Amino acid sequence: MNHRAIRFFHRGEIVEVADAPPTRTLLEWLREDRRCTGTKEGCAEGDCGACTVVVGELGADGALALEPVNACIRFLPTLDGKAVFTVEDLKQGDALHPVQQAMVDCHGSQCGFCTPGFVMSLWAGYERHRSAGTRPTRQQLADDLSGNLCRCTGYRPILDAGERMFELPAQPLDPAPIVAALRSMQSDPPLQLARGFHAPRTLAGLAALREARPDARLLAGATDLGLWVTKQLRELGELIYLGEVAELRRIECVDGALQIGAGASLESAWKALVGQWPALRDLWLRFASPPIRNAGTMGGNVANGSPIGDSAPVLIALDAQILLRRGEWLRSMALADFYVDYMKNRLERGEFVQGLRVPLNPAAQVRAYKISKRFDSDISAVCAGLAIELDGGLLSSARFAFGGMAATVRRASAAEAAVVGRPWNEASARAAAAALAQDFEPLSDMRASAGYRLRVAGNLLQRLWLETRADDPLPERALSVWSREANA
Repeated sequence: MNHRAIRFFHRGEIVEVADAPPTRTLLEWLREDRRCTGTKEGCAEGDCGACTVVVGELGADGALALEPVNACIRFLPTLDGKAVFTVEDLKQGDALHPVQQAMVDCHGSQCGFCTPGFVMSLWAGYERHRSAGTRPTRQQLADDLSGNLCRCTGYRPILDAGERMFELPAQPLDPAPIVAALRSMQSDPPLQLARGFHAPRTLAGLAALREARPDARLLAGATDLGLWVTKQLRELGELIYLGEVAELRRIECVDGALQIGAGASLESAWKALVGQWPALRDLWLRFASPPIRNAGTMGGNVANGSPIGDSAPVLIALDAQILLRRGEWLRSMALADFYVDYMKNRLERGEFVQGLRVPLNPAAQVRAYKISKRFDSDISAVCAGLAIELDGGLLSSARFAFGGMAATVRRASAAEAAVVGRPWNEASARAAAAALAQDFEPLSDMRASAGYRLRVAGNLLQRLWLETRADDPLPERALSVWSREANA
């Protein structure tokens, strides 16, 4: 077994880290080893954004792709072969970068602790829009910054800075030396660390490794496992990293279905779903934050099985299948049948999630709703994925899936039965809402009471009817105090 150092591009050079534990975070390495202390630790759970940095890697077209991520829960070995940018990279000589200068001009910083994270999120957007020749709207800037929290400014001056940075003399990143460094690292052998970290690069290699090491823990985006380390101080043991398996990152339409590889990022997966069902856009933008969506995977979110995860309700409403693999053996089942009990599923020893298969049903009208205390970047109290089909004036099919209502995400079978075969009208929607009490006995916790959850779930069925009724369906802007502009 050949072991080697972790290698990635940082501060204009390829650096090598030979002795780091597999769960050492990028934030720890930056501050303690590299002495780049601009990146801050606020929450150590990927929520506040003070630790935001930008990771670069080669896209399918060979160009440099930049994505903001949370350094506090990003394990150092997962950066092998990539590039890392921090706030220290922006200033050239004595001149501030336009992002930094705009923050100064617009008074976008007060205590300053969160500022480097905001700057890096803005810089990622600056580079993306500059390369595309576009300018973001104020709403797009707000969406890009939804993973950065500030206690001081009230956000207005930061959004002002986001607009102002494009008015200053341009300071584009030169990608050539970075691309050259990334290409040079592509010839490195797959990363294996003596302290128990494996990063296979093929699906077959992953399947064989997983079958041979069934007790090893699978690692994708670390948006959940990272907290086991930073908050619970747990030892994770041997790790198998999925992020280098190109086949798992594929998203494609095949034989009338959208196939999403288990390693596809949440951002990519939600973008593909919204491309087929535009009504899912609001949930996409409210699912965690851009740094979390860039790092986390939809396969990991589904495999995790949290009853308050936002992917499963939508996928179950869409009648998705989950693809499970062990060695050369591949099987599939309805995602609705995958969950057994709280945080328990039907994965067998040595098996892993290979992907998801979502049938493309043009007859289905699909909606998804998220209820949380904070509008952006918050955990759901209730999440609903709702799909109906109409035959004339009658409802021929209904799939109502809810998260936050039970120990698992599951369908509301009594509510579905209350409407199928009946006219789709207000009375039917109310009957479905009343039937939810037969489907669920939700708990009360810090996010919502049991009574609130039942009440709001019923209200969401009423909203579904208002949006899909045959006569004068209400547009989204008539049903929400929030209005989002198109987010390219």
